[in-house]
Amino acid sequence: MNPLLPFFAAKGFGETEAEAIAGAFALKALEKGSFFVEEGKTSRYLGFVEKGFFQYFLMADGEEKTTYTVGANAFVASLSSFLRQRPAQEYIRAVADSVLWVIDREGLENLQHRIPRFKDFYIGLLEEQICCIDESRLDAIVLSAQQRYEKMMQKEPEILRQIPLHYLASILGVTPRHLSRIRKNIR
Repeated sequence: MNPLLPFFAAKGFGETEAEAIAGAFALKALEKGSFFVEEGKTSRYLGFVEKGFFQYFLMADGEEKTTYTVGANAFVASLSSFLRQRPAQEYIRAVADSVLWVIDREGLENLQHRIPRFKDFYIGLLEEQICCIDESRLDAIVLSAQQRYEKMMQKEPEILRQIPLHYLASILGVTPRHLSRIRKNIR
């Protein structure tokens, strides 16, 4: 069964609407290490992660800098590239074998015209992403690495269990060794 059916039903869509929305998405499988988006290429899809885990990262001074991660039951996209149809400035890579449901921009626009409530859902989704990005940006400036880690423990404990430590260290802007010290201090 398409996992988008219960997802959209839980968001208040009727059975017919949920079926129409779910039917507009196509199944896509990505093996561990495959890219959903590559820097310099235009992001063509918005994806809903059924299974798997994705790492958003940039290359800086020859080093990967993880900026975000996303797992199951969440949406994945290089928003700026997808919305503006410009080359992406980031990579999005499957960290594990992954299954997602994707929709291109034309399909997304079609859904917004056919199902007015979907447009409201989509706007809400974008607003939530903007708020998350803003909060993350402010946290990076105001909070110490230990405070950001403690906040993740409170708000997103499942991510701490799923994400490899070197990605987590990169998100926090510290070395894996420093992250080990932070974790030791908290215990």
